[in-house]
Amino acid sequence: MQDSDNLSNSGRTSLKDEEHQIEVVVAEAGAQRIDPKVEKAICWKLDTCLLPLLTLMYLCNALDKGNVANAKTAGMDVDLGFVGNQYNILLSVFFVPFVLSAFPVTMIGKICGPSRVLPILMLSFGAMTLLMAACRNFAGMMTVRWFLGMAESGFFPLVIYYLTTFYRRGELARRLGIFYAAFNVANAFSGLLAFGVFQIHSTKLEAWRYLFIIEGAATVTISLIAYSILPRSPDTARFLSEEERRQAFLRIQNDSTAIIDEKLSLRDALRVFIHPVAWVWMAIEICMGIPMQSVALFLPQIVQRLGYGTVKTNLYTVAPNVAGAAALLILAYLSDYTRVRFAYLALALVFPFVGFVLYATLDLNTQLGIAYFATFLMCMGSSAPSVLLATWYNNNTPSEGRRSAITAVGIPLGNLMGVVTSNIFLPQDAPTYMPALLTTAVFSGLGVVTTLALGGWMWLDNRRRNIKLGAVLRVEDVSTEVLHEGPDHPAFRWFL
Repeated sequence: MQDSDNLSNSGRTSLKDEEHQIEVVVAEAGAQRIDPKVEKAICWKLDTCLLPLLTLMYLCNALDKGNVANAKTAGMDVDLGFVGNQYNILLSVFFVPFVLSAFPVTMIGKICGPSRVLPILMLSFGAMTLLMAACRNFAGMMTVRWFLGMAESGFFPLVIYYLTTFYRRGELARRLGIFYAAFNVANAFSGLLAFGVFQIHSTKLEAWRYLFIIEGAATVTISLIAYSILPRSPDTARFLSEEERRQAFLRIQNDSTAIIDEKLSLRDALRVFIHPVAWVWMAIEICMGIPMQSVALFLPQIVQRLGYGTVKTNLYTVAPNVAGAAALLILAYLSDYTRVRFAYLALALVFPFVGFVLYATLDLNTQLGIAYFATFLMCMGSSAPSVLLATWYNNNTPSEGRRSAITAVGIPLGNLMGVVTSNIFLPQDAPTYMPALLTTAVFSGLGVVTTLALGGWMWLDNRRRNIKLGAVLRVEDVSTEVLHEGPDHPAFRWFL
């Protein structure tokens, strides 16, 4: 009986200690208030001085990654003597070094600083794009695409990590949305650019070679500008005043990062994968990666099936990509406004599910307009899921090292699905590509179900934690400064 009483008293003491710890955490979070006027000025300067340059850099990244699809519509595969599935192999080989290099490159970026590593990566993939214009056969193009994959591997994960060191959790989705909209703009702009470049009639070079030269040269030029402009951190941003730098530090400490400029420990960084939730996020990355890569790599071929020639095919890819960018920005803004990620992520995955099902089941001879509308739905759900999912797991990972680790695995995993899409859109299935369309639709639907299930579990877990505490504790009530251990901390609440 006495042992039972001691155990009971020990349990009550442990609970009281936990409650006291949470009360202290909440009190400390409230003690460091940010001046709203200064914070507004900081966000404005970040949005006008930092974000546009990063967006332009990613625009170049997306152009250099996807321009091979536009080049194919102009006969690149014929000029280089491709046979059989060599074009699909060319697309697939890019993703092998892309995935293998992403983690080490991102870790190097964390150690050396994204402000230095990002421009160097950009210079590298710009140079590879220029070399693509000089390729004379399949072997040469395949070699360049391998090194292009290495150069682009850590770019997006590093940008996401970089932005988390400047913006609070509730500000991140719409900024990432603006940044990632460059992906859709690149697809739209690449169509317009290809439309213009393919009007060049030269006896010296094929039109598709001019496309690589123009895009590669622009990328190299912008990389040199970025190297001289990007700040290492809010503390070193020349466009912020001394007081704004101090307040910027407090903003990130209170609502983004546990330890600012945390020294990287690979062992600690990999601990993010101990919690099962990390693996569910990775499963969603796979599900959303299929529609994302299907649109990125094969939209020109999907549109071409509607019966358009080379020039019109590239021109008709513009509008769907613009719609995709608009949907991305709207969903990202609503997600930040409501401070909810999973619901909008699930909605974003519904679009490609419906779009690919429609396109697969329609009679294109009599329902051409609806089929073209289906390409809008495909694009509306190709980019937004990546932004919302990356924001979701970054919001729930206060440790800088763990945040960079999960991003370095998650983003390449989604891009790895390009290997899958490259091998389901097969020449023998042209022009309908029925197996590819149905496979993409299935993965989109599975992503919707998994996202809703995980979001529901997080809501229940937050409720369980509040019931145990006997009070309602919200995400914004706790400073991220004390949440290095993530879900293991009693004050931790999931950012839904």
